[in-house]
Amino acid sequence: MKNYYSVNGFISSSVEDREELLDILLQASRDLEEVEDCLIYSIGIDEEDVTKVYIYEVWRNEQAHKNSLQLEAIQKLVERAKPIIKGIKDFPSLTIKGGKGIN
Repeated sequence: MKNYYSVNGFISSSVEDREELLDILLQASRDLEEVEDCLIYSIGIDEEDVTKVYIYEVWRNEQAHKNSLQLEAIQKLVERAKPIIKGIKDFPSLTIKGGKGIN
């Protein structure tokens, strides 16, 4: 049985900046399309709380996630997002054992 590494949580911004934050994270998902070790990079919002953008990621392993943070495209997006980020909440990282969408 394979074990995969997951990251999940949310990033908050002001109400006025949430759409920009959402755009930045959706661009990150597009930039990660060709990263083989990134299995899932899902971005979502809560219609009731217009200050948060939720992220759910599944990686082949923790090192693959760490490596992605060094990609130039991702570093540029992080720098672009920093001024509008009000907070980050990470939920516990999980060891993914399987399920639909995970080979």
